[in-house]
Amino acid sequence: MQAHPSGPLDGLLVADFSRILAGPYATMLLADLGAQVIKVESPGGDDTRTWMPPVRDGVATYYLGINRNKRSIALDLKNPSDLAVAQELARRADVMIENFRPGGLARFGLDFESVSAANEKIIYASISGFGSGAGAWMPGYDLMVQAISGLMSLTGDPDGPPYRAGISVFDVMAGMHANIGILAALNSRNTTGKGQHVEVNLLSSALSGLVNHSSGYVAGGTVPFRMGNAHPSLFPYEPLPTSDGELIVIAGNDGQFRKLCQVLELPELPDDPRFAHNQDRTANRAVLRPILVERLASKTKDEWFRDLLKAGVPCAPINTVDGGVALADELGLDPVVEVGGIPGVRNPITFSETPARYELPPPGLDEHGEEIRRWLTS
Repeated sequence: MQAHPSGPLDGLLVADFSRILAGPYATMLLADLGAQVIKVESPGGDDTRTWMPPVRDGVATYYLGINRNKRSIALDLKNPSDLAVAQELARRADVMIENFRPGGLARFGLDFESVSAANEKIIYASISGFGSGAGAWMPGYDLMVQAISGLMSLTGDPDGPPYRAGISVFDVMAGMHANIGILAALNSRNTTGKGQHVEVNLLSSALSGLVNHSSGYVAGGTVPFRMGNAHPSLFPYEPLPTSDGELIVIAGNDGQFRKLCQVLELPELPDDPRFAHNQDRTANRAVLRPILVERLASKTKDEWFRDLLKAGVPCAPINTVDGGVALADELGLDPVVEVGGIPGVRNPITFSETPARYELPPPGLDEHGEEIRRWLTS
């Protein structure tokens, strides 16, 4: 098959047996960085092809957002000739990624033990919901894990119901953790010559990703609770009202709080023992918050955004997604790339010598099937 332009993962062949989000997101990032990714789909295609709206030219933007730079082949693993193609792809691959229920590929000879017997250098990455042990039987959906992990108990107003995050945060996190594992295993293979099985599950990714909250429990015995937009360990670190709407205002340390007070013309507050240090401000937030709110009411959110940011105080407007994209563009971050006439969000990693590439639009179902079959049987 035609080689791609050089990238940091140039020459790496990835057999992508994953679907939905975690795996496809991981493999798209690898493909952006030069890996040759072959997306293996069932004859019905990846489910996300039909997860709409939104839609562009009859295809779900959900699918388009996580499948560029790949080639697609549709294989029915119950068909002997298709299964032979899948097994040959696994035999040639450097990396194989799958998110079937643990053990689900064994009957096709595509589990780690079978694949590694024919390809001892394979890095075989499995993404599951709850691991390959006692939780192997459980289906793995991000929303389940948001509930089970405790994230939903932390999201929402203190007196309101728990909420899911606005994105499938643990699918994305597990995909990134999978890539870290894959790249670490590839580095190990450079030394040992042997591949290995890399396993990632959504619940473990979730507990790791809850960072200060999970640490607060396992190290401090504290079960966190919903605080709305407030932070349990910092104040201010939340939206505060201005004369025409809310503005995110942050004082991550004592120096930033002093700058905030200078701009707000409240120079006495940093020397008040109730507010002098972060732990004091956090303990006395019920007293401090009304003082800040009263002062912020004197100007608009845009005026405060300009003045506070200029003084070195972290703050931010609460944008919709279009505003976030627009600001990234204004800052020269080039957030949108176009591949084959289809716009997408650029890979977030910048390299000085081997930049990400954008060569192939998200493939149609089995778009490259004939080409891949010829290559694998040659």
